[in-house]
Amino acid sequence: MDIIQIVGLGIVATVLSLVVKEQKPMFAFVLATVTGVIIFLFLIGKISDVIRVLEGIAMQANVNIVYLDTILKIIGIAYIAEFGAQVTRDAGQGAIASKIELAGKILILVLAIPILSVIVETIVQLLPS
Repeated sequence: MDIIQIVGLGIVATVLSLVVKEQKPMFAFVLATVTGVIIFLFLIGKISDVIRVLEGIAMQANVNIVYLDTILKIIGIAYIAEFGAQVTRDAGQGAIASKIELAGKILILVLAIPILSVIVETIVQLLPS
């Protein structure tokens, strides 16, 4: 039960953060950030398993691997931007967090353009002349 370990780590870090926050707020912030990174590193193995399964499905379906790579990059940008925005919000910088989210959305749009182009071209080819 990986979730029990993750929740346990989160609860312990939260209690420590609350205890330390009154004396050393910066240390509490660092503790929260390090806890987030540890949880992310704990999940990397699970993420790689999911990627392998998706690659296998894409190969069986004869989907161009470039599209799968692009989708995985988009998902990665979304998760990283969300993590960065949450950490920034925890530090009390909501405006910067919003900018991180905006940057993530724009980068996702940039990566999605080739896929959108192929979809539009396919639809145009299917329409009667």
